[in-house]
Amino acid sequence: MAITLFTMARRALTYLVLFMLVILTKNSFSQDPAFSQFYANPLYLNPALAGSAYAPRLILNYRNQWPKLDNNFVTYNASYDQYIPNISSSFGVLFNSDRAGGDLLTTTSFSGIYSYSLPVSRQSYLNFGLQASYYQKKLNWDALQFGDEIDPVRGFIYRSSEPQPANTSLSYVDFSAGLAYSYADLFFAGIAVNHLTQPNESWYGDNSSNLDMKITLHAGGIIDLEQRARGRRATEAATLSPNILYQQQGNFKQLNVGVYFNKYPFVVGGWFRHNIENADAFIFLLGFQYDSFSIGYSYDVTVSKLKDASGGAHELSLRFQFPDNRLFSSRGKNRGPMPCPQF
Repeated sequence: MAITLFTMARRALTYLVLFMLVILTKNSFSQDPAFSQFYANPLYLNPALAGSAYAPRLILNYRNQWPKLDNNFVTYNASYDQYIPNISSSFGVLFNSDRAGGDLLTTTSFSGIYSYSLPVSRQSYLNFGLQASYYQKKLNWDALQFGDEIDPVRGFIYRSSEPQPANTSLSYVDFSAGLAYSYADLFFAGIAVNHLTQPNESWYGDNSSNLDMKITLHAGGIIDLEQRARGRRATEAATLSPNILYQQQGNFKQLNVGVYFNKYPFVVGGWFRHNIENADAFIFLLGFQYDSFSIGYSYDVTVSKLKDASGGAHELSLRFQFPDNRLFSSRGKNRGPMPCPQF
């Protein structure tokens, strides 16, 4: 009986914490799902990266965060983008589905993205990106359980006094923008601002739960470990790519530093993620790329206070890059991809 009561109490507490911290408090805040393979999800990272491969590209992503918890976080993502050289522009679409607390809260979004590539010099370019998104959130109220429903002997038998919102589904339109700079195949940097309109996410119709803007800063480079031939880097050449990424959304701040080692067809990477106030996780990546296909797997080793209970995070990415003979701009110059990592 004690074990049963303990299990019921723990389950009720889990739902209550999710309910209080993520969904319905008057001073609540939301955060976007975060991916560890940042550049394997380029349109999600920065709309200015649409068309950065300068060839048609389809990307699929999956993330399972804290799998040891009964009600973990699972995110699915799919995107397609393509560069059109005659107008120096790129178009992309992005689909994202996030399930928080099992099926407690489901967020689905669909985005259309446009970016324009502006040559700054012979080897450097600026990309400007705009993104329009439609969001829909659904709350499974019937799945919530609260402490005032528990009878010490008979379990969950009472009706909770928590007020149910009139509408358990909400939707809104949102906008984002980004800027990316690249120099030859050596260096890149970018900034993105998501949720420019700070849409209202309150279930009770007030203005107490606006979605904070998310600011992303990222930069990196590629260091040759083998000598180039005629000024060109061979596909099989070994390279090292140090990177840094900073994100801020409301009071949440996160710094990621890491490095990729590339030796075709394999990529090995390591990152350290720090939430400014405390260390969060080490991220380890193994990727395989061959011709127009790549697959990557990463695992987050949690080092925060959740390390024993969370089970880290698993992430998988797939990329299909289609052949395209239109890699020549209207000026007749061959454009290679931006020097962003694949993962």
